[in-house]
Amino acid sequence: MSQSRRGDAIRTVVAAAGFLALAGAAGAQGAATAAAPEAAQLLRRFDGMYESAGTVARLELTVTRPEKTRTLRLRTWSRGRERALVVVEAPPRDAGIATLKVDDNLWNYLPKISRTIRVPPSMMMGSWMGSDVTNDDLVRETSLEHDYTAGPVRPSADPPGWLVRLEARPGVPGRWEAVEVVFGPDGDLPVAARYFDRRGQLARTMTLGEVQQIGGRRVPTHLTIAPEREPGHRTELRYLHIEFGVDLDDGVFSLAELERGG
Repeated sequence: MSQSRRGDAIRTVVAAAGFLALAGAAGAQGAATAAAPEAAQLLRRFDGMYESAGTVARLELTVTRPEKTRTLRLRTWSRGRERALVVVEAPPRDAGIATLKVDDNLWNYLPKISRTIRVPPSMMMGSWMGSDVTNDDLVRETSLEHDYTAGPVRPSADPPGWLVRLEARPGVPGRWEAVEVVFGPDGDLPVAARYFDRRGQLARTMTLGEVQQIGGRRVPTHLTIAPEREPGHRTELRYLHIEFGVDLDDGVFSLAELERGG
């Protein structure tokens, strides 16, 4: 074969290889796009992980600070997103402290002074019991699906899975301007969430793990919340027991039951 023809053949092979590589990359990208779950589906899953017509749970909340660590035992009752009662069972010095949510109203009960205090909407993002958990986290007031606008779902490398970025809708109160949620590769459960403050800076990270099959559904049973600008601060929430579909009387979500401690 002449040198000229040999050069033409080489160029043809190189061009063909390049074309196939581009076609393969485009095909892979198309498959990834086709496989990407819908944002609304992901957010609905996030919002409803622990919700049911009646949910009862026992939890352990551990607050870590540079100087000390303390642990609370909680019992919770909830009905959908509208009603929730959270009662501290231990340690003894905190036992009986309780939080009640009914629709848009929130109250705290302090047994040491036998006083019920209504929590204004402006305090929904305030710390609960000195932890990194907010009142909003505790009673799940905010809905990612309804209070935020979702961008396109795209692949995430760290952690691996699917990432959806959410921007707060105009007029929605709260500390978070944006939230990034990463779901596992199967798009079934969230594994991490990053919260950005009103200045657009990363303020805290939540990780979710230790998935268990409970009451006919798979849910993360261990959540860790770590503020970004407070080294050594961390709060862990561990579900010890959960029941879904429990028949809960309206009286459970009353001021009388709040002050009685569940």
